Formats: sequence, structure tokens, C-alpha cells
Amino acid sequence: MGLDEVGRGCLSGPVVAAGVILKPDVKLDFRIADSKSIKEPVRRELAAYIKENVLFWTIQSCSVEEIDELNILHASLKAMNRCAEVEGAEPDFLLVDGNRYTDSLTPHACVVKGDNRSVSIAAASILAKVYRDEYMARLHEQYPDFGWDKNVGYPTKKHFEGLYRKGYTIHHRKSFRLRTEQPYKKTAGS
Repeated sequence: MGLDEVGRGCLSGPVVAAGVILKPDVKLDFRIADSKSIKEPVRRELAAYIKENVLFWTIQSCSVEEIDELNILHASLKAMNRCAEVEGAEPDFLLVDGNRYTDSLTPHACVVKGDNRSVSIAAASILAKVYRDEYMARLHEQYPDFGWDKNVGYPTKKHFEGLYRKGYTIHHRKSFRLRTEQPYKKTAGS
């Protein structure tokens, strides 16, 4: 199972992980690569393709509350571990993007820049990114002041302007440096 996560550097929203188990001896679309290197319309197309052409896939997450309680690194690892342990997965080996993973009964290897070196990790990165980006776009509809439809929760000028003007929401990671101590203020028209 290839494992990857997205959203570690964000100020808001969950950290999302995906796990993908490829079918033996099946070659996938050559465009499957690190999700950050693929334009959004192609990522969406590839996500649907991946779901139809792999043996198993799953998307798991850790909430903002879990991130604040555990810290972002441990929440990321927990989300990836949930992928490996979800019912029906039964991986015999884990390829984990990055240089750290938790103790596991399943043998694993950490692969630095794995989303550029392993198709299963790259496929997981695409599924996780498409899922999280869509989730943040839906949250943007409720909280349009932070630019989540574009920055998906990452620290941008628009995001910090929203925090300054409106305060933090229930979707913000309070353990991160938000540059405000004020809770969200709903005003007319927002």
C-alpha cells in the first residue's frame, strides 16, 4: 500500500491521508505523479481513474481537534496508519511518503519524495489532495473570508487577512500560529 498525506502546512482543515494498493502487473496512466505537479482538472480525472483501476483505495483524516491534541506530525502519521488499518485493506507492505512512520505490525519503508518515486504513493497523493481540496472548497462556501477555495487552508495573504478581520473558526488549528486570538465573528453578509 502506498501512503501519502496532504494538508500538513495548512492553518485550517483536517490532515488527509490516502492509501492505494495497486493490482499486480497492471500499468497505470503515465500521468500519475506527485499531486502538486498536476493541474487540478487532470488531478480530478486521475482520481476517478485511480479509484476504478486499483485493487484497493481509502481516504482517512485527522480532525483539527486531533491535530491540536497530537501535533501535526503525529496526526499525519495517525491518518496514514488509519489507511493501513481500515477494514478490507490488508496490506502486506507499506510504502510511506516521507522519512517517518509509526510502529506497525505491517512491514514498511519510508520513501523520501516517494510521490515522485512510487506509483502507489503518487496515486495516494492524488486521492488525498483531490479529496481535501474539495472539502476545503465546500467549507469556503460557509466561510468565504479566508480564500479556502483557492488556498485550501494554507497560510496566504488572503487567509491571514480573513483571520485579522474575522478571527479564527472552528476549522482553524488553534495550535498553529494564526496571528489572532479572536474567535470568528459572523457579520451581516458573511
